[in-house]
Amino acid sequence: MSKILENLNWRYATKKYDATRKISESDLNTLKEAVRLSASSYGLQPYKVIIVDTPEVREKLKAVAWNQTQITDASHLFIFANDLNAGTESVAAYIKNISETRGIPLEALGGLEDMINGAITSRSEESKNIWTSKQTYIALGNLLAAAAELKIDATPMEGFDPAAFNEILGLDKLGLNAAVIATVGYRHEEDDTQHYKKVRKSQDELFITL
Repeated sequence: MSKILENLNWRYATKKYDATRKISESDLNTLKEAVRLSASSYGLQPYKVIIVDTPEVREKLKAVAWNQTQITDASHLFIFANDLNAGTESVAAYIKNISETRGIPLEALGGLEDMINGAITSRSEESKNIWTSKQTYIALGNLLAAAAELKIDATPMEGFDPAAFNEILGLDKLGLNAAVIATVGYRHEEDDTQHYKKVRKSQDELFITL
């Protein structure tokens, strides 16, 4: 079995974390870099990732996340917050980044900028927010895979009140919305879930080859 399949078979949505164990700074930076390198539509990365380490803040967030203990017991909490009503400013910043990174004059990228702007501005605000929210899940997938590679446990979570998260963290004032979250850390030896067999559809059920 390849290493990646071994890692994916090892990981599971951890229910109980060992609150005494913290992720090393080196491993945390690796997870952050894996998220940074995630694919996204046009390469825009229309989101921010908030890493919450402060116990007092995490207690507040736990209260609006069905009091799930992962929120406070895990080493770190990642919050993937999508841009709201993304527009020309974020596209301009991306084009500037391309220009500086690849050494291409800005004027040579005008056609690309116009194309991306046209695709985005033609959407309704609701459609844009759904689109940017979907982008966060791609980054979440990178986090889960990288964590498994490092033998760090991770739990993707949708069981929280986004509006309450936005208020507690001030995300709405930044034009952001908490789309999905993930806790990362180390499983507690008493977490019975780690012993469950992984349940997934078979390849025959899941894939359709045309």
